[in-house]
Amino acid sequence: MVKKKKISAGDRTFHIAVLVIVFLMCVITLYPIYYMLIVSISDGNAVLRGDITILPKGINFGAYKAVLSNEYVPKAYLNTLIYTVAGTLVSVGMTALCAYPLSRKEFYGRGIFTGIVVFTMFFDAGIISNYMVVQSAGLMNSIWAIILPGAINVWYMIIMRTFFSDIPEELFESARLDGANDLTIFVKMVLPLSKAVLATMVLFYAVGFWNQWLQPLIYLNDRSRFPMQLILRNIVLGTDAALSKSMSASADMATMSLNIKYAVIFITILPILMVYPFVQKYFVKGVMVGSVKG
Repeated sequence: MVKKKKISAGDRTFHIAVLVIVFLMCVITLYPIYYMLIVSISDGNAVLRGDITILPKGINFGAYKAVLSNEYVPKAYLNTLIYTVAGTLVSVGMTALCAYPLSRKEFYGRGIFTGIVVFTMFFDAGIISNYMVVQSAGLMNSIWAIILPGAINVWYMIIMRTFFSDIPEELFESARLDGANDLTIFVKMVLPLSKAVLATMVLFYAVGFWNQWLQPLIYLNDRSRFPMQLILRNIVLGTDAALSKSMSASADMATMSLNIKYAVIFITILPILMVYPFVQKYFVKGVMVGSVKG
C-alpha cells in the first residue's frame, strides 16, 4: 500500500495562499465581463442610479433589441467575421512563408534578410506614408486595405522562426534522402509539426483583426463596409445616428445609453471568448517557444 506523502504546514499554507491569489485574479479578470453582461440586461434607471453590482435588476433585453435592430450592426458583424477569417489566413500563411526560409541555416543571406525585416519593427513609415501607398495601390475602401498593410507581424514571425529552428535537423535530412524538395518538406513535415505555434498565431492574428478599428477608420469610407469595432466606436462616442434613432423609438436616450454601450461591447467580445477555450492548450505551448531547448 502506497502511503500518502505528508504535507507540511508550510506547504499547506503556501498552497492555500496560491489558491486564494489565483481565485482573486480570476475574479478581477472575469468581473468586468460579468458586469458588462448584467448592466446590459438591467433596467436603465437602476443602471443610472448605480444600483448594479452583483446581480441584474429589472431584467430588460431592450438594449440588445435596439442594437440588433440597427441596420448596420448585423452587417458590421459579418464584415468583422470576414476581415478576421480572411486576414488571419493571409497573415498566418505569409508569416509562415517568411519565417521558414529565415529559420534554415543553408539559406544564403538569412542574417541580412532577418535584419531588414526586424528593422521594420522599430522604424515605421508612419500613417501618412502608409495611406499614400494604400491609395496609390488602389486598395482604398476594400478588404485588402485592412489585411495587407499589417499582414506580417515581425514579432510573430520571429516566434515562428524560432519554433521552426527547433525542429530536429535529422528530420530534414531524412526527408531530403526520400527525395522531398523544400516545398514538400514545408507543407508535409514542418507545418504538421508546428500545430502549437500555428494555433497561437491564429489566436494572436484573429484577436488583432477582430479588435482593429484604426485602419478601417482611415481606409474605409463606405459605411456598409465598416467592421463592428468602428460601429462600437461611433456608439460610444454618441455619433451613430441610426442607433440613436432606434434608441429613441424604444426608450429614453439617457436611460438606455449605458445599456446600449455595454450590450454592444459584450456582443463584440463574445466570439473571442467562445473561441479561446478551444485553442488555449496550443496557446500555452506556443508562448513557451524558445524557452526550453532540447
